[in-house]
Amino acid sequence: MKIAVFAGTFDPFTIGHQDIVNRAISIFDKIIIAIGVNEKKKTLFSLQERIDNIKKAFINNDKIVVETYTGLTGEFCKKKGAQFLIRGIRNSVDFQYENDLAQANNELFCIETVFFITSSTLSHISSSLVRELFKNNGNYQQYLP
Repeated sequence: MKIAVFAGTFDPFTIGHQDIVNRAISIFDKIIIAIGVNEKKKTLFSLQERIDNIKKAFINNDKIVVETYTGLTGEFCKKKGAQFLIRGIRNSVDFQYENDLAQANNELFCIETVFFITSSTLSHISSSLVRELFKNNGNYQQYLP
């Protein structure tokens, strides 16, 4: 069974994230959307809101589960029997950062990272953008599943 983890804070989970998962579904038998919990990181949306929103986005897909974790993503992958990490790439800056993480995760945990290039129509969407719109009463709903 090919199990992949799509890890992040997902504060919030956007239509860009959803697009990556939808494209990855045909490749993997199971995708664990793993919400990393870091008590030191201040989030705009509660952990429960993030869990509920992601579950709603994939309510009819039993290949996708939502879980939370603390600590290293690679350790979480090993614990869950995942052989792959899913990562989205919007631009060259993302690639540089993600490439370094992918190499470390492969070396330390034997986890293979699979990169998905963000769809061109969604590449401008980020959780940071949505948070800014939310905080300033902007129209953010169009960027959420």
